[in-house]
Amino acid sequence: MNSGKTILVVEDEASISNFICSALEVNGYGVVKAASAGEARSLFLNRRPDAVLLDLGLPDEDGMGLIGQMQEWAEDVPVIVVSAREREAEKVKALDEGAEDYITKPFGISELLARVRRALRRAERQSREPAAAEVIQVKDLVIDLERHTVTVGERPVHFTQNEFKLLALLGKYRGKVLTYDFIIKEIWGAYAANGNQTLRVNMANIRKKLQEDPVMPRYVLTELGVGYRMLED
Repeated sequence: MNSGKTILVVEDEASISNFICSALEVNGYGVVKAASAGEARSLFLNRRPDAVLLDLGLPDEDGMGLIGQMQEWAEDVPVIVVSAREREAEKVKALDEGAEDYITKPFGISELLARVRRALRRAERQSREPAAAEVIQVKDLVIDLERHTVTVGERPVHFTQNEFKLLALLGKYRGKVLTYDFIIKEIWGAYAANGNQTLRVNMANIRKKLQEDPVMPRYVLTELGVGYRMLED
């Protein structure tokens, strides 16, 4: 069972909504349903769910606008977009607005449940961690923010200042996809020249120093056309 976690399902197509809700309930989640953006706002504020599954094609307005609002109201509540929109630009926009994850329809229910579990785990972990954690650990990778050091197992690894900042940023948001634009703005600023190329070079250097197999990455996963995500334990 799932400790009474409640999921807000925002979907206007009744068949899809019922399918998702039934699967969640069978797996021990509480469910509240909304078929419009207006109804979703009301339920979000009044019921305070633990996570949101959000369709973008809602009858009263585009669901994209809900992502930022929900994150402003409760940034610890993960919003997972479930949409038929396949364009990379849509995925990037949703993630930049603050979405935790993006699932494209049609989807497998096992994948959906796995994404929900991962989002809830990350939210729970963040709620337990100090606001300014000094050490980030993923498997045998340890990033010490105070000492500005990185070790893999017992092996110390030297990074440049920007490489370290990039690795620490991915570690802070481990489990969450960070878009290229978000990373570039955080590390080099909004007006960085040749930002994408600079990011790729830095990521290549980081992977080389971590001795990652690009086919089976242990720490950082590339979300093609979107960004990067540091894997969780």
